Formats: sequence, structure tokens, C-alpha cells
Amino acid sequence: MCTRSRDLLLKVDRTGKVRTEALQSPGTAERLGIAPASLLESVRWLDSSGTVYSGAEAANAALSAAIGSRIPLAVYRIPGIRTVEDVVYRWVVAHRYRFPGTTPYCESHPSAC
Repeated sequence: MCTRSRDLLLKVDRTGKVRTEALQSPGTAERLGIAPASLLESVRWLDSSGTVYSGAEAANAALSAAIGSRIPLAVYRIPGIRTVEDVVYRWVVAHRYRFPGTTPYCESHPSAC
């Protein structure tokens, strides 16, 4: 699921500026300023200002960067929307192995992980 989501993000990238890397890549925890044990708890997004987002907010921030608009991130911040998106995100994370996907990134790119 994670690799498929990453591939979709790159496909909708209208800016050509989106770069991704596996959370398992060496040095990622330090760059994000989080404990290595917390890395795989949720998707992360590091924006150009150095702000680190996590979970549903990270997905919205990444989509905002890809389409070149702050709208997805602004919608996420609307009271009520944030709660719904966070609940849906946690449900998807808990069931991610049931969704169809592609070869996990670290399996298809072992040198990057």
C-alpha cells in the first residue's frame, strides 16, 4: 500500500519537485527529528520549510506539494475534517496489508534501505 501510494503521489506531481524516500533509509530518523523506533508508525512529510508532518496531515501536505496548492492541507485543518481524516488514516494503517499493492519499496530497492 505504501509503495502504491508513493507511486500515485509521483504520478500527480505537477510541480516536478516532489522527492520521496523510504522511511527505512539510513539517516531518515535524524533528518526528521524523530526516534528511529517511531519511523514506521505513520507516513511522514518534510516540507521545504523544514516542517515535519505525520499521518493524514502528512498525506495532505504531500498532495499539496505535488499539485502546487495549499488547498488539501487547508481542507485538512478544517475542524471536523481533521478528525474524520485521522480516523480513516488510522483505520487504513491498521488494515494496510489487506489492500492491493506493489512490491514493497525496500524489497525492490534494497540498496536504498
